[in-house]
Amino acid sequence: MGVTRQHHPSFFSGEDIEPRVVMESITKIYPGGVVANRNIDFDVGRGEIHALLGENGAGKTTLMKILSGCLKPTVGKIIVDGREVQFRSPKEALKHKIGMVHQHFTLIPSLSVVENIMLGLERKGPILDLEKAIGEIEALVSKTGLHVDPRASVYTLSVGEKQRAEILRLLYREAEILIFDEPTSMLCGSEVDSLFNTLKQLASRGCSIVFVTHKVKEALAISDRLTVLRGGSAVATMSRSEASEERLIELIIGRVGFPIAAPKVFAPALARDVLVINDLHVKDDRGSLAVRGASLSVREGEIFGLAGVEGNGQKELVEAIVGLRAPIKGSVHLGEAHITGSPARFIMAGGAYVPADRLGRGIALDLDLSINSSLKKLMEKDFAHRGLVNKSKIVEFAKRVVKRFEVMMPSLDTPVKFLSGGNIQKLIAGREFETVLRVLIAEQPTAGLDVRTINRVCESLLELKGRGVSALLISTDLDEILAVSDRIGVIYNGRIVAVFSASEATPQRIGACMLKGEPDLESR
Repeated sequence: MGVTRQHHPSFFSGEDIEPRVVMESITKIYPGGVVANRNIDFDVGRGEIHALLGENGAGKTTLMKILSGCLKPTVGKIIVDGREVQFRSPKEALKHKIGMVHQHFTLIPSLSVVENIMLGLERKGPILDLEKAIGEIEALVSKTGLHVDPRASVYTLSVGEKQRAEILRLLYREAEILIFDEPTSMLCGSEVDSLFNTLKQLASRGCSIVFVTHKVKEALAISDRLTVLRGGSAVATMSRSEASEERLIELIIGRVGFPIAAPKVFAPALARDVLVINDLHVKDDRGSLAVRGASLSVREGEIFGLAGVEGNGQKELVEAIVGLRAPIKGSVHLGEAHITGSPARFIMAGGAYVPADRLGRGIALDLDLSINSSLKKLMEKDFAHRGLVNKSKIVEFAKRVVKRFEVMMPSLDTPVKFLSGGNIQKLIAGREFETVLRVLIAEQPTAGLDVRTINRVCESLLELKGRGVSALLISTDLDEILAVSDRIGVIYNGRIVAVFSASEATPQRIGACMLKGEPDLESR
């Protein structure tokens, strides 16, 4: 079936772009009457990068799951290369060269990277030549800069490495219509630059790319066109030349501007230390030393930002602090309590933790929102006693959790697995902000969140600070760290190589330290 083609200019090439995929009048209604997509028209051209923006729950991921064959639309049609198609599975979509890198990882942890990439591919002959596949993947790694060891078991990878493996799996399968759902959520500045170079190269060779993101600046930096979804509907599509940061934010949230976090009030230099990490040595899952004598302290009522390029020991350091990984040397104290190697002692001493791996560490997907909101509270007698739970108390607390960051949901009885990635992140963050007593360990707390919620997370951190609660903020987003931190440490090769006061910290100095392992005193 044919379709009328509407040509539009390419931001990079200046030439007309031929539409390759057209989605017409797409509507998706879930059981219970929840409308995720409402009469959406969307297309992506050959050689184009089309950014899809919107708040968490705006319908971005649902729309792209329909295009990639993961979901069926309630109403509407998809046209690829001028012919109407219907997909019953992602495998059928891949036959039409459509593939999606999901925000939630789909890798099997017990298998290696190469095994995950090859899984499900048809092969010639009864024996799979893994060495040949490893060579091909290494060539792809070299070409794209998406560095990950093909032989490594997935469970040993950092969050960023898992994401890169997902991208490699799609590229290895030679998809030409590529959907990237929040691909930069866990990448640092240099890794984002490398990914963007890869996407531009792919587009220059004729690939069609949909870049799903909540980051307005990144969308402006990478895209030819931009489409904004709000409340399940497409509210605007424009060329890059027509777009601005202010206009996009207004379209995303439905009004001009958004609340600005209050100015920082810096913690007194003489405030007592509440979290003390002393000479930690920690091995990773492969048995290699990932943390090499790291020491730092967080003062009472202080936000301490920890910056670093992904893979420099942040994951293992955080897991040692919260008790999920036993160090081979060193200690962790929270207040007067020695909490090394014990999650229970960490919680009992007043600690809370927002993990980067929200699905693996932060949530029970098959349980509903009310239980997930109250998991830590179930240790209290008011919430559960002698095997019986106080449902009214749980629901009351859950309402506070979902209200803090406006989790979009059908009801509190909805299993968490049916929420979007951003709403799951908001649920976890809301739970930890509501339960923290002394120290919050926030690891990539805004990954996958929209601009409004990112600002609210920053405001909540400042609110905790105002109550005397401390926070250790681990993030690859340097702007975020600079915005709220009283002091900023840099981790490099498993060591804390520098600590800057807020007045000393600049993006140039911290960036140089992240990349070279030592402060660049000339960068001001």
